[in-house]
Amino acid sequence: MKNAMDLLIDKIKEKNNPTVMGLDPRYDMLPECIKLKYGKDVKSVCEGILEYNKALIDATFDIIPAVKPQIAFYEMFGIEGMKCFKETCKYAKEKGLIVIADIKRGDIGTTAAGYSNAYLGKTLVGNVEESFYDIDWVTVNPYLGIDGVKPFIEDCKKYNKGIFVLVKTSNKSSGELQDLKLEDGKKVYEKVAELVNSWGEELIGEYGYSQVASVVGATYPVQIKELREIMPHSYFLIPGYGAQGGKADDIALGFKDGIGGIVNASRSLMCAYKSDRWKDKYKDEEYAKATREEAIRMRDELNLSINK
Repeated sequence: MKNAMDLLIDKIKEKNNPTVMGLDPRYDMLPECIKLKYGKDVKSVCEGILEYNKALIDATFDIIPAVKPQIAFYEMFGIEGMKCFKETCKYAKEKGLIVIADIKRGDIGTTAAGYSNAYLGKTLVGNVEESFYDIDWVTVNPYLGIDGVKPFIEDCKKYNKGIFVLVKTSNKSSGELQDLKLEDGKKVYEKVAELVNSWGEELIGEYGYSQVASVVGATYPVQIKELREIMPHSYFLIPGYGAQGGKADDIALGFKDGIGGIVNASRSLMCAYKSDRWKDKYKDEEYAKATREEAIRMRDELNLSINK
């Protein structure tokens, strides 16, 4: 049986596309046609978000390998939002997509185990273990060290799942902590990278990459190159492309022989219908068509740089 990393790479190769579409819906981002139809109360808004998500998935499932719903944009709507999150993940899986839940959890052992049970593993209910979300990968915060990561690794082994551990994030203030120098002269993100590399040694698949992978931002190309050397067996989840300013040529520094990372785009895909590139071609109600065109454009741009 192939491990979770091999399955993700297989899907990327099948679609010839190292792209993951972030599904980070906010009410103000929704097209007017959705707002007019839904928006009377929380339940209705979440129904509208689900319709929006499904339309974007329908428009792209044949050309992208994965989606990445960000949990915060569902939690903010309470129970109805979490129902929307669950149904979004379920629908994406029905369409054959890999689901990466962006949850960034990290806590001490038993609490980390609870988070992992919720999103990767199973929860004991009476005498039966139940799985509540159909998810393949999650993002994990390593700030608490191995205590906060080990439960996720154990569930990766048990249920053939994967984790992306935050190493060097794409946000502007990431350097306030991640770039600090330690006594040995290494930066914090370099030390985290070494730990991630060691944590994933037992879970390396056929392609030479581990189920314990890493988050490395597209906005820091120098670090992408450095981290590829430190973590030769770590697949990169690369945020920061598009709206945050990450460039395809910078991202390519994390790839070798055409593989090595999966590049996230959220706003640039979800809101493509509002962008200067597509707003004159597509009407508000044609938002999904604009997303498809942008996904194709992104795929081609990335492949051009990665395969130079």
